[in-house]
Amino acid sequence: MAGSSETAYHPKGDFFNLKGNHTNVRTEVGAGLTTFFAMAYIIVVNPTMLSQTGMKWGAVFLATIIASVIGTLIMGLFANVPYAQAPGMGLNAFFVFTVCFGLQFKWQEALAMVFICGLVNIFITVTKIRKLIIKSIPESLQNAIGGGIGIFIAYIGIKNAGLIQFTSDPGTYVLLDSKTVIASSAAVPAIVKLNAPVVLLALFGLALTVVLLVKNVKGAILISIAATTIIGIPMGITTVGQSMGFGEACSQLPETFGAAFGDPGLVSLFADPAKIPLVLMTIFAFSLSDTFDTIGTFIGTGRKTGIFTAEDQLALETGNGFKSKMDKALFADATATSIGAIFGTSNTTTYVESAAGIGAGGRTGLTSVVTAAMFIISAFFAPLISAVPSAATAPALIVVGIMMLSAFKEIEWTSLEEAIPAFFAGIFMAFCYSISYGIAAGFIFYCLIKIFRGKAKEIHPILWVATGLFVLNFAILAVIS
Repeated sequence: MAGSSETAYHPKGDFFNLKGNHTNVRTEVGAGLTTFFAMAYIIVVNPTMLSQTGMKWGAVFLATIIASVIGTLIMGLFANVPYAQAPGMGLNAFFVFTVCFGLQFKWQEALAMVFICGLVNIFITVTKIRKLIIKSIPESLQNAIGGGIGIFIAYIGIKNAGLIQFTSDPGTYVLLDSKTVIASSAAVPAIVKLNAPVVLLALFGLALTVVLLVKNVKGAILISIAATTIIGIPMGITTVGQSMGFGEACSQLPETFGAAFGDPGLVSLFADPAKIPLVLMTIFAFSLSDTFDTIGTFIGTGRKTGIFTAEDQLALETGNGFKSKMDKALFADATATSIGAIFGTSNTTTYVESAAGIGAGGRTGLTSVVTAAMFIISAFFAPLISAVPSAATAPALIVVGIMMLSAFKEIEWTSLEEAIPAFFAGIFMAFCYSISYGIAAGFIFYCLIKIFRGKAKEIHPILWVATGLFVLNFAILAVIS
């Protein structure tokens, strides 16, 4: 029974049970490389984002890599699943713009809150709360989450390819001191003019990826990334970036390592009784988003691909301890956040871009180990790694998103009772650029419809609680923002 016993993971001579998962070393290595290049942007983007708070760029650069390596290795070696972890986009923006700039917490205190958030996630994992949440989600919503993540991933790919632009009129946006623009819903999306070299390269990569996939070429996605990157060289798109040297980054790491526990930090966080409610609300917002982002990623990518089998799902619901792959994967994700905070970065979470590697055939922890190895290499060769343009990796995200849309066919769209929650769960992920907010919308409308259809008894108690927490979270964000 795959996923239900320890021996299933480690047959003699096959630590990752490649044969049992119908894969091989070549496929897993290719998948690991694909996942890495799909998410490698975080190596530079995260330190650039967090350094706005006063954190040293080099320190966050190394903290990002260390957190990604440790979290991804735990996922691969302990859970034996093909998921990668890194500091999450969205969560790092919340860290900077809401917690530090908006609420005026020092970055050390924000790290302390992230560390506590990790402890909360570990607690709800070992006490089975996370698995009870998964069990409470109706099958129609699980399918909607799977398809919704497909839309979300494809949308990320379309944005990364530079295929769309947004127009905002004067008075409909706010320009922050950091030069970040926050536009209102008046911003109008449109396709860009197809004359920019980066857009043309992305379109070539998309066409190549599609052709290779329909021709059933092995390693199609990785081949497309490599070919598009090479073609980008004479076009001036594939260029070696500028980055800090490894030695200089190491010299800065002590400034963030352990900073969460100092003063300012954990010591000062609860020193002012008047601010304790605000601290608790902020930790709650961190934790809720982190928890449901991960649950959504696992449900959306794991069920259709067989990474989490029906037997594994049963072991999750009925077993004790860490008997299933899902149990172990949830624990791996929970520990990574606190580890990242210790070194000096915002919430470390399971990356939805892991779907790119899964789409390339990744089925075991070997995929994750390869991704982790690439993160280690990137610490020494960041400028070279960052040379792979987003135009080369965006097509992979688009086609993987297309593959995941098949989950929608399991939904009874002719029944509004099922279709409305599924629509909001699926579509809001892309529109809100957040897996957890898509899940929140699905939960809220599911409960609303069941109540007014006189079927409130069909709502699982855990789903009631989760929906209430989402509503509370939105209220808290409205207050603290």
